[in-house]
Amino acid sequence: MPQVHVVMLLAVLQYFVFGLAVGYARGRYGIPAPATAGHPDFERYYRIHMNTLEQLAVLLPSLWSFATFVDPDWAAGLGLVFLVGRTLYFTGYVKAANKRHIGFGISAVPTLILLVGGLIGAVSATLN
Repeated sequence: MPQVHVVMLLAVLQYFVFGLAVGYARGRYGIPAPATAGHPDFERYYRIHMNTLEQLAVLLPSLWSFATFVDPDWAAGLGLVFLVGRTLYFTGYVKAANKRHIGFGISAVPTLILLVGGLIGAVSATLN
């Protein structure tokens, strides 16, 4: 399952890069730590980072469960779709809050598939 490790680590790397973008935005918009508000553009960067963390809490166990109980190649592929969606989410949300929806949808659908598939696979393995 090395492909699943690659996708998992890419997701964590993406989150790290989003964190760096928050740091950049702090400097650009003059928002000293620990403040999380003060300029709408900064707040969008901050929300991207926090929303991605919320999504990772669902994605990562779902990715692993799907890979273990269903198929690692499909898990990795769905994980890559998540990463593309999160990238589109970032680029859209940075422009305007109302431009984040396409990226959200593209990242939410594979997460839901991984979650439901992983759950079904785990329940099936438990019953066998």
